[in-house]
Amino acid sequence: MINQRTILKPVSMTGIGLHSGAKVEVAFRPAPADTGIVYTRTDLNPNVTMKCTADNVKDTQLCTALVNETGVRISTVEHLTAALSALGIDNLFIDVNAPEIPVMDGSAQPFIYLFASVGIQELSAPKKFLRVVRKVRVENEGKWAELTPSESGFNLDLQIDFNHPAMDKDKQHYAMSFTGEAFARDVSRARTFCFMRDVEYMHAHNLALGGSLENAVVLDDHRVINPEGLRYEDEFVKHKLLDAIGDLYMDGHSILANFKAYKTGHDLNNRLLRALLSDSSNYEVIQFADTQKSKSNVINFLDTKKTLTAF
Repeated sequence: MINQRTILKPVSMTGIGLHSGAKVEVAFRPAPADTGIVYTRTDLNPNVTMKCTADNVKDTQLCTALVNETGVRISTVEHLTAALSALGIDNLFIDVNAPEIPVMDGSAQPFIYLFASVGIQELSAPKKFLRVVRKVRVENEGKWAELTPSESGFNLDLQIDFNHPAMDKDKQHYAMSFTGEAFARDVSRARTFCFMRDVEYMHAHNLALGGSLENAVVLDDHRVINPEGLRYEDEFVKHKLLDAIGDLYMDGHSILANFKAYKTGHDLNNRLLRALLSDSSNYEVIQFADTQKSKSNVINFLDTKKTLTAF
């Protein structure tokens, strides 16, 4: 049986909010089976709790943000959620003392390292997967994203299209068969990126106030200005893939499907997940016993030991 997961013991981290520029402290606590991913704003009195679900994503401007019915928000959750997806963590309490998760270095790697430091524990309840059984597609102004049935786990194929001297046209497409190991090794270190020409606009709208060369790849009109350059030669498309993995895990269920997209972003990713969940005939909720189709792919997908040694 493939069981649900949480972390072994509490752990915390401190960083800067990408959009607020303020210091943020976030603590993670183990949660029982069938809890899901639950956030609590501990800086509010009384505390405000909200669950990580596709429907609670109410803002996708430059990040993925959970917002409740009173307007309380927790932003920039996508990199953390991508790390949870890679580690197969279904259940977790997350306490944060600010309206956003710290950006750390702009990638998912710090979160994987953090959870590796305390360990992952299996719970005594079967893990639930969403297996896509018919095609779901969303489109918007030439951009699109779709999920189709897969016989081999979770496969991703994403293409971006930027016209910039520093963005090689041959490095704007990436495809992978998703496993925690492959994500940790080949994708997790890809950082968020932005253009200098957009920074003034973002600052005027109180966005990216905490952005710096320490947590983002920054481009001027000609080149990457970070002294160390890129972590991967195709870091830009890999970060978009990282975002998509996080956005598609917003309901805390691993998806078994083929994901293919062109110029997708947080909004389109969330619309795709909502479209999938809007009709129960689009998917089936499954569990894996000892011998069942695709189990070997799923075990590889969730091999935590390989994931934590893949950097």
